[in-house]
Amino acid sequence: MKQNFWKSGAAPWALSILRMVAAFLFMEHGGQKLLHFPPSAHPMSHLPPLLLVAGTLELFGGLFILLGLFTRPVALLLSGEMASAYFLQHAPHGFWPIGNGGELAVFYCFLFLYLAAAGGGPISLERLWRSGR
Repeated sequence: MKQNFWKSGAAPWALSILRMVAAFLFMEHGGQKLLHFPPSAHPMSHLPPLLLVAGTLELFGGLFILLGLFTRPVALLLSGEMASAYFLQHAPHGFWPIGNGGELAVFYCFLFLYLAAAGGGPISLERLWRSGR
């Protein structure tokens, strides 16, 4: 019986926890860009337009993912943002992500791609809304 719980029962809950933790960590990148919080080792007083868009997507897209609102479309959008961040900012500095500093962008890209396919899990506002109908 326990083995069955871990095979099927725990997976949706683990998905929700993964979504929330990843979103919280992702929001910090947007917070650093837009709100200067948490403090950054390399603060910027003026953001170029592309980083302003990236910060907005990271902060508010991360909030939507954290709450489980519109998880699939927002995760797909954020996956695209991370792919473009990798190819625009990291790939020109070398092929391997560990060498060009892009491993986090690659990781978030595929994590959000997974969330776009899997959804938000049982702990989400989407699930709450669906159950209320």
